[in-house]
Amino acid sequence: MIDSGMAPIKNHLARSAAALLPTFFPLAANAQESAAPAALSLLPRDLSPWGMFIHADILVKAVMIGLAFASLVTWTVWLVKTLELRKAKRDAAHAVRVLNQSRTLAEADKQLGSEGGGVTKLLQAVTAEIRLSVDAHGEALKERTAWQLERIEASLSRQMSRGTGVLATIGATAPFVGLFGTVWGIMNSFIGISLAHTTNLAVVAPGIAEALLATALGLFAAIPAVVIYNVFSRGIRDYRALIGDAVAAIMRLVSRDLERGKLRLPRAAE
Repeated sequence: MIDSGMAPIKNHLARSAAALLPTFFPLAANAQESAAPAALSLLPRDLSPWGMFIHADILVKAVMIGLAFASLVTWTVWLVKTLELRKAKRDAAHAVRVLNQSRTLAEADKQLGSEGGGVTKLLQAVTAEIRLSVDAHGEALKERTAWQLERIEASLSRQMSRGTGVLATIGATAPFVGLFGTVWGIMNSFIGISLAHTTNLAVVAPGIAEALLATALGLFAAIPAVVIYNVFSRGIRDYRALIGDAVAAIMRLVSRDLERGKLRLPRAAE
């Protein structure tokens, strides 16, 4: 009975103490209320990609800049190699048609001129070998010509493949570089959460979003690089096939001239 009678008095005293606490201990009363605004005041106001980049850690910024540069390199290689490969395939296809329609090596060289691209180098090599040969007849000349054409064919293939290695490197490493930036950014976010003594989602989310932006940039750089590399691989393979057809056509013309005994020097050697 006594405890039940004292209950209202205890409740009244508790309410009075709670009401008087801000008056005598203003710092203690406002500490919890000011913690969240103080933490929120440190958050970036702009959560756009550019805003997140500006407020990111210096290392994460370096990763993002590197990935953006890698993406720029990818599209530059795409533009340059597309123009180069398109012209090379067009010239090679034209040269193969001329070689197939010609009856002699001299006739092919006269019709083709300097419009054959890489095939012109093949004809020049044959011309030089014929000019340096003491006897322009026999299997020895065909063998030496085949060696020369084989080396020039390999050189043309390497020249056309130049630059694609950069695409392969970007496609293979960019996701891991972006992941490194993400891990570093999330680590810094967790450190900031610990210092703020809060697990509020509004405090956690911006830092993690900044970190994930690095992974997004890594994928943005890697995916086009892989696709472009595969496209160029197919295009270069077609170009190599055209060069192989040109080599076969040149050797066929040399063999025909040798059989007829009328091997004449092309105009470049006359």
